[in-house]
Amino acid sequence: MSVIDDKLYSLSLSKFRSSFHLRKYMIDYIKKKGLDKIEEDAYYFIQNRLSDVSKVRDGAQTPMKGHPVFIAQHATATCCRGCLNKWYKIEKDRLLTNHEIDFCVTLIMTWIKKELKELDCN
Repeated sequence: MSVIDDKLYSLSLSKFRSSFHLRKYMIDYIKKKGLDKIEEDAYYFIQNRLSDVSKVRDGAQTPMKGHPVFIAQHATATCCRGCLNKWYKIEKDRLLTNHEIDFCVTLIMTWIKKELKELDCN
């Protein structure tokens, strides 16, 4: 089992984290824009909303609805620095490294792809 699969399994055991799912309008958006655009958006959100915690009020930077990446961030505990610290032991008071940003985006995109597959939306 890969690190990503292991993390997704652990998250699936959380009642809160496992309560998030893509909604029809999000699936339609993904189909319209394509996974490459969704991944580009994920990088943008992580770099601009999570990388430097001094720029935001931690815990309030990721909406609970709207973009499919936002839902994936809550499902994968990549929604705020507090969750990154709790689930992945990433310190809050420093910039994210490129490796950590890549990890977050890979986790988000893997969750989205699994969600699409489970909903038979491919």
